Amino acid sequence: MTKVLVVDDQFLIRAGLVGVLNAAPGIEVVGEASDGEEAVALAARTRPDVVLMDIRMPGMNGIEATKKILAQAPDPAPRVLVLTTFDLDEYVYGGLRAGASGFLLKDSGPERLLAAVAAVSGGDALFAPSVTRRLVDAFARQTETYVSGGQLPPDLAPLTSREVEVLKLIGRGLSNLEIADHLFISEATVKTHLNRTMSKLHLDSRAQAVVIAYETGLVTPGG
Repeated sequence: MTKVLVVDDQFLIRAGLVGVLNAAPGIEVVGEASDGEEAVALAARTRPDVVLMDIRMPGMNGIEATKKILAQAPDPAPRVLVLTTFDLDEYVYGGLRAGASGFLLKDSGPERLLAAVAAVSGGDALFAPSVTRRLVDAFARQTETYVSGGQLPPDLAPLTSREVEVLKLIGRGLSNLEIADHLFISEATVKTHLNRTMSKLHLDSRAQAVVIAYETGLVTPGG
C-alpha cells in the first residue's frame, strides 16, 4: 500500500487529487495539508511514501516544506512530487534543487497522476524527463557555468568517463532505456553507472542529477 500526503492550498484541487487517489487500488491518502507548515507536521506524523506538494502557498511555500520534510525524515525518506503549472516553472526548478523527485502538471488527468505516484514510489526519481528538460533549459541560465577547453569542472572529477556520459544524457532528459540504446549498453548497466554517480556526487535523486548536469555546465540550455 502506497501512503500519500496531499498538499495544496486550493480546496477543490486538493479534494480532486484525494478523490482520484482514494479510488485507486493500492493507494492510501494519509493526510491533507493546505500549507507548507502543516505539510511538514503531517509528514512527520504520517510517514508517507509520496508527498504531492504544491509550490505556491501562503506562509511556508512548497520548496521550503520539501527541504524540511526531507531533512527531518528518517530513512526511507518520502518521495516529493511537485505540483505546478507551466507559468510556475521557476518554482519547479527550485523544487528539484530542494530534493523533490519530480513534478506533475496540475492539469494532468487521473491516469497521469496515478502513473506519476507509481513511478516515484517505485524508485523512478524523475517523472516525464523530457518535460523536465525543457524546464531546466529555461531556468538553468541563471546558474550555469560553462565547461571550457574540454575540461570537466572539479565537482565532476570523481566520475569516470562513462559516468560523465550517462550524467550528460540524463541532463538532456533521456530515460534509462534511451541512454542504453544511445551508448549501446544494457539498461542495467545504465542504472549501475547512475547509482555510482549519485553516490560519488552525494545526490539523493535523479532530479538532482539533472540539476547538477546543468549547474556544472556539462549540459547547457539548448545544447
